[in-house]
Amino acid sequence: MYKNYLFDLDGTLLPMDMEYFTKLYFSSLCKRFVPVLNVDSDTLVKAIWKGTGAMTKNDNTRKNKDVFWEVASSECGMDLTPYIEQFDDYYTKEFIAAKEATSFTPFAKKSVDFIKQNGGRVIAATNPIFPEVATRRRLEWAGVSADDFEFVTFYENSGCCKPNLKYFEFICEKCGILPEESIMVGNDVDEDMCAEKLGFDTYLITDTIVNRENKDYSQYKSGSFEEFYKFLQQQF
Repeated sequence: MYKNYLFDLDGTLLPMDMEYFTKLYFSSLCKRFVPVLNVDSDTLVKAIWKGTGAMTKNDNTRKNKDVFWEVASSECGMDLTPYIEQFDDYYTKEFIAAKEATSFTPFAKKSVDFIKQNGGRVIAATNPIFPEVATRRRLEWAGVSADDFEFVTFYENSGCCKPNLKYFEFICEKCGILPEESIMVGNDVDEDMCAEKLGFDTYLITDTIVNRENKDYSQYKSGSFEEFYKFLQQQF
């Protein structure tokens, strides 16, 4: 029996077409900010990508939020930090446009509730490249709430990203958990299954699997979210 359950969000708790999601996301973001910042959409999109890339390389010496805005501002050729509150407002309002690229599985909420009812601890281990407000929105689309989880990672409270093992070490330290008593549940062969290197058990959700290099994943527990829910019921 596991004491701690870490869940990825995008593609796991929240099934999605990532390519379509990205298209809708940037389209709505540009619609809001191209006129405000007086930059062209290509410049803005490149700035967001550059900032995101910098976060994925962060080594936990600074918060992802600070790294993102520094690099995005440099790429955009202007200081974007005065607009942070407006970006947060975007996630409250216009970001909903990207929901069209997502779908819903009832087994997300069922699994989280079942674990908690049986004394387990649940953590939302989503790659912390989005602000808290955007992460809370995506959790809501998945039919759960940030309040359902003991801890949720986002760019304000984290200083590294998956697949950097420091990300999982950070969660262990923050929540006081041991990898050998925990399982990481996610859809990404590279970013989620790597937790096994620290001693986590893992479960690969295959409904919207991400396997960039077409790796053999037969060594991992795997299945649909419905199959995971059945697996979960055998653990208590």
